[in-house]
Amino acid sequence: MQITKDSKITYDPVSIIVDGKRWFPVMGEMHFSRYPNKYWREELAKMKAGGVDIVSLYVIWIHHEEVKGEYDFEGDRNLRQFLEAVRESGLKSILRIGPWAHGEARNGGFPDWLIADSKVNRYELRTDSPLYLAHVRRFYEKTYEQSRGFFLKDDGPVIGVQIENEYGHCGGKTGAEGEQHMRTLLAMAKEIGFDVPIYTATGWGGAVTGGLLPVMGGYCEAPWDQRLTEIEPSGNYIFTTERNDHNIGSDHGLGAGITFDMDRFPYLTAELGGGLQVTKHRRPIASATDTEAMSMTKLGSGANLLGYYMYHGGTNPKGKLSSLQETRATGYPNDLPECSYDFNAPIREFGQMEDTYRSVRLLSSFIHDFGDDLTDMPYCEQPGNPSKPEDLSSLRKAVRYKKDRDFEGKEISRGYLFVNNYQRRYSMAAHEDVTLKAYSEDGEVLSTFSPRDIEDGDFFFYPFNMPVGEKALLTIDATPVCIVHDFDGKGHAAYVFYADKDREVSASVSGELDGNIIITIRRDEALHASKVVCGEKEYLLISEADAVTDAQGHVTLYYEVSEEENEKTPVFYSFPEMRTVPAGFKAEKPADIAESFNNSSIFAMYSGNSSITNNLSTTFRKVSDTRYEITVPGNLNGADEIFMHICYEADTARLYKDDELIDDSFYTGQEWEIGLKRYFDRFGEGTELQLQAELTPLKEGDKLYLQKWPVMEDGRACRLFNTFLIVQKGVKIS
Repeated sequence: MQITKDSKITYDPVSIIVDGKRWFPVMGEMHFSRYPNKYWREELAKMKAGGVDIVSLYVIWIHHEEVKGEYDFEGDRNLRQFLEAVRESGLKSILRIGPWAHGEARNGGFPDWLIADSKVNRYELRTDSPLYLAHVRRFYEKTYEQSRGFFLKDDGPVIGVQIENEYGHCGGKTGAEGEQHMRTLLAMAKEIGFDVPIYTATGWGGAVTGGLLPVMGGYCEAPWDQRLTEIEPSGNYIFTTERNDHNIGSDHGLGAGITFDMDRFPYLTAELGGGLQVTKHRRPIASATDTEAMSMTKLGSGANLLGYYMYHGGTNPKGKLSSLQETRATGYPNDLPECSYDFNAPIREFGQMEDTYRSVRLLSSFIHDFGDDLTDMPYCEQPGNPSKPEDLSSLRKAVRYKKDRDFEGKEISRGYLFVNNYQRRYSMAAHEDVTLKAYSEDGEVLSTFSPRDIEDGDFFFYPFNMPVGEKALLTIDATPVCIVHDFDGKGHAAYVFYADKDREVSASVSGELDGNIIITIRRDEALHASKVVCGEKEYLLISEADAVTDAQGHVTLYYEVSEEENEKTPVFYSFPEMRTVPAGFKAEKPADIAESFNNSSIFAMYSGNSSITNNLSTTFRKVSDTRYEITVPGNLNGADEIFMHICYEADTARLYKDDELIDDSFYTGQEWEIGLKRYFDRFGEGTELQLQAELTPLKEGDKLYLQKWPVMEDGRACRLFNTFLIVQKGVKIS
């Protein structure tokens, strides 16, 4: 969707509308103050390559005015420079200006001085108290100074502003008083100059919205839940008209806590958990499948914006007076890492593009090419679809469809059948030899698909009567990936799908394809597929490397080589064949292409003329029962990044450079991965860098939830047993 400063952005009960056309965007959260500013642009390029259209971001008050009257918008806290980077990247932005943010920040983002002042002067925070509003006004004004000139009307990226956060759900007032406070903050923001097309408010769990555009959330688990056991199945894996998430805040059941009229507003999400930030007492691991299956379920339930929190992890800045993370000592229910805000996000704390990144990218690819058309296909409940997540036997199905006319003017129904047989941490019943049917509200069969087995963990969606060009309709039991336009230079398009199982795909075409083609690949291939533009031409690339396009239009493939692999030859496949062979690569004959592709004969293969090597190593030695010294390379040695993996078993781990804490980790069973280039910048390059790891023992009987406990020795776990390095190297292909 092309959006300019003259674009008119509105919404109706169905979707966001841009210049009279429906728009289905993808949004991802990144906190500029939690990431080194030197790398903002390359991280935004990764987000855009992952399918993000809108960057949402908190302006966290305590990060900018920790000391009363001393505002800090410099360096990593420079909002203005970040918005400039967003503009250069071609992305849009929604500013979450608070004043209360939460975001697992100290005091929910409120400075300590503000809390102290409210006690001395006896006013209530997050109300229409004049003293409180006076402080908020100054913070809003400083935020506006930073963002002035970056609103859409100025040809800037900011298209929306979120007022407050979870207001009336996590603190604040409810009812009429709460609604009025939201309106007071909105009026103040507008008066100061925040002039944008849309103003939003979080709408889950009893939050009041003040008439603003409500955005919803959904997490696959609840690390803030105070229980230390497995929790009940998440309602985010069932198809439903319910927009609330009973997990957020853990104090509302399904069907409770919506304060706005859902018929007046589109179903938009701002906080689908791109991962989970672990807490001291509860440490669930959000997997790529957890996030993708939940996102697809929201898509099937009628969501017309997928917004991820977090999409990009980060590291808490250092405070002048205290650490800046949420703690129980500040009256909040959770203790969190002092430094790490990794979140197991699609892009993690050090810019790692993880499996979740690829899973979200796969859905985003579909949304970019088909989502705008999907928006006015409402959710249609299917016979037998369960209403409760505790039902692990019934097949979960949904349909989104609309009435249309075919190329001969005949009335048809077209849309998508969604199936989800995945429930995080629970086994679903298998369904053998199922003939899937899509039904209308009246019980009419809209489409029938070939029989198939549906196993525990399967999830997918199929199109029926999908337009292919202007003369054909396609029904296929495969999931859409993208459209490669003008693949042959004659205006024809390739419609790409993936099969979620190794099986024969059945397709029915009504009409004439007229030069357009259908391509099917496997799911694992689709997860490693990226549509890119090189020289104004679209290509579908498949590679183990992640393809990222920078603001200048250059495409880079990022390969990773482990110590064990030692070296790797860059290889990628392209459809169509590239007009020119990229420098440093050679073209292979079609017959040499791996037989893994269902359409192998139409993919060209390119392999590098030279290998990427990893001749680096790291060592560690035990200094004491809880302390280890780690030696790593002191510079990048020609790589783009070096990731150090620390394998440990303990309660927590803290990483130091001399006496300075630089990162920390709560044990989950995952390897602790740390990007080193930022530390080369900070401590100076050399031949090697000395770091220290301090472990806190995990003991039998410690009160916390882990998905898998380590083996205890003498009733405790406290050991670092391996470190190794992975080299990341980018190879330009355009």
